[in-house]
Amino acid sequence: MVRLSLVSMILCLQVSGDIGRVIMKLQIILAVASLLVASCTANAQQAINYNDSPYNYQNSEYNYENSPYNYKNSPNNYENSPYNYNSNNGVYDNRGNRIGYEVQAPSGVTNIYSNDGRRMGYVPSQR
Repeated sequence: MVRLSLVSMILCLQVSGDIGRVIMKLQIILAVASLLVASCTANAQQAINYNDSPYNYQNSEYNYENSPYNYKNSPNNYENSPYNYNSNNGVYDNRGNRIGYEVQAPSGVTNIYSNDGRRMGYVPSQR
């Protein structure tokens, strides 16, 4: 088995007369590859703050303070109920419809729940 290097492959293709097309294709391939590498390294250089990460237990839904099974976070708690017209923890969409409620945990994490008690998201503590 003979291994051909890139130079020997180009030399073989020169003989066939299609070298202009081959070089253009190689340049396009190299340009695309360099763009892919540049974009991957740019994404890898972004700072990741562990305090904002969902893998941080303080922000995790497996933490009882953030769990919908905690009565304080439950839609069965009248303070969170959509039927409580005096509540001030409602989350509304752009048309004014109540889509859920927010509850702040003792750790400072603000949890956002839908009206049926599913956790839709969180805002990390600002400590």
